Amino acid sequence: MTVAELLRARADDDRPGLRCADDGRSWTWREVVAECEDRALRLAARARPDRPAHVGVLLDNVPEMVFLLGGAALSGAVLVALNPTRSAAELAGDAGRADCDLIVTQARHADLAAAVAAAATHAPLPVLPIENASYRADPPPPPTAAAPPGPPDDGTLLMLIFTSGTSGRPRAVRVTHRKVTVPGENLAGRLLGPGDAVYCPMPLFHSGAVMAAYAPALAAGAELVLRSRFSASGLLPDVRAHGCTYLHYVGKALSYALATPETPADRDNPLRVAFGNEAAPREQRAFAERFGCAVVDAYGSTETAISLSPDPAGPPGSLGRLAEGVKVLDPETGRECPPARLDASGRLLNGEEAIGELVNTRGLGLFDGYYNEDAPDRLRDGMFWSGDHAYADANGHVYFAGRSADRIRVDGENFGAAQVERVLADLPGARRLAVYGVPDAASGDQVMLALVLDTAAGPFDPEAFAAYLRGRADLGPKWPPRYVRVAPELPATASNKILKRSLVRDGWGTGDPVWWRPGRDLGYRPMTPDDKARLRAEFERRGRLHLLHDLLEGSG
Repeated sequence: MTVAELLRARADDDRPGLRCADDGRSWTWREVVAECEDRALRLAARARPDRPAHVGVLLDNVPEMVFLLGGAALSGAVLVALNPTRSAAELAGDAGRADCDLIVTQARHADLAAAVAAAATHAPLPVLPIENASYRADPPPPPTAAAPPGPPDDGTLLMLIFTSGTSGRPRAVRVTHRKVTVPGENLAGRLLGPGDAVYCPMPLFHSGAVMAAYAPALAAGAELVLRSRFSASGLLPDVRAHGCTYLHYVGKALSYALATPETPADRDNPLRVAFGNEAAPREQRAFAERFGCAVVDAYGSTETAISLSPDPAGPPGSLGRLAEGVKVLDPETGRECPPARLDASGRLLNGEEAIGELVNTRGLGLFDGYYNEDAPDRLRDGMFWSGDHAYADANGHVYFAGRSADRIRVDGENFGAAQVERVLADLPGARRLAVYGVPDAASGDQVMLALVLDTAAGPFDPEAFAAYLRGRADLGPKWPPRYVRVAPELPATASNKILKRSLVRDGWGTGDPVWWRPGRDLGYRPMTPDDKARLRAEFERRGRLHLLHDLLEGSG
């Protein structure tokens, strides 16, 4: 099955197909397909002699994004999804690696698009603003001789979508037709029907929205409701106004919605299911209870080499059972890690041996590789190494323990930042938080917490925080944060994933208030300039100053 075939199956469908929540415009599926066919002719005319056109799209969730996606599916062109939260220089590099031939953009991103085009490493890229009268003024030109002679197959390249870059430079993932249709048909079969409406406030330049919102809506014949940019306060009004039964989310979107004022009428809405990934277990439970829907939080990545679905009967916090061929392996030895042993409170007792890397030992799943780039850190011996750490109990229930960059080693004990985050998720007054490792002056790491407090919670209370830590039986002895950064907000990608590398780079050299505990006791006090200067001197004395990456330069 291809996206082109799914679209053609909707060519005579007069049921609602697409709605723009920003301005109320709507299209039937028949009208959506007609728009896609128009774009297909225009994209085919831009094919090069040696390959289809690679069209960079610098767009929010606007209807034109859907029409261009369908046009690429029908014509063989390739959409390159550019992330407007990145700088012009970064985007120019992305566009160059993806072989972009032109950029389609909108007024809101026109200046950024112009800067990207001017910074292109080859000839300047043409920029087409969709609001410009000339964008579709002329009839579609006839296809060039280079247009593909036949329809695409399931292995035909459809999009290039960049990884989120939470731990390094984003890579362009090859998104073929099958990579979209397989999850689309799977989700449609489980969760959707033709009378449903899919709410899509997450950006279509990331794989989550394409595969878990656009694709299932198309496969099921459900209406796709776009919101150009996610709004926590606008979520429930949109769901009610447009009869949305299915919500797609990523990252911290649920926590943002939960931070809005609660009302007795919150459960009075048509929402039946929220499907996404990376919401904390507490947020999943709270969202389901407050808004009266099921929350299905699955595991997956842009590569989609490994996918896990939660087991409703499984233990709290589990991602589900290990899928066939997916194992937790020791990244150093390649051996399978022994089962996790958990105490009555769910705390991992044998993390040193049980935590390993999630690996698809049978191949690459739906992963078709990166574009123009090898991945020796991901592909080894015919297996896909995810870069994500996890542990599994004796029944095969798997728990996320953090990404490779999230591994923390304190006093010789290894553990994952995600383990600590699960414990701190219930911290009163916390609206958002992230746990990460920062260098220790002697060896290994220290735990640092970045915390965003609810407005109503008041200032950070060090005694209440210490009391919370003492009361948690599931908090490992090495897990209490050494440093606590109290921030107005945390850096994040467009899909609401926290950019921990930015937090690690800041360390305690940030301009935000930092509390710390200099000794072993759980006693926190403000970190002063003198404290920072003494720490820097200690790093220098031990020959580890290079680990700070000049974090303390110029900090107060």
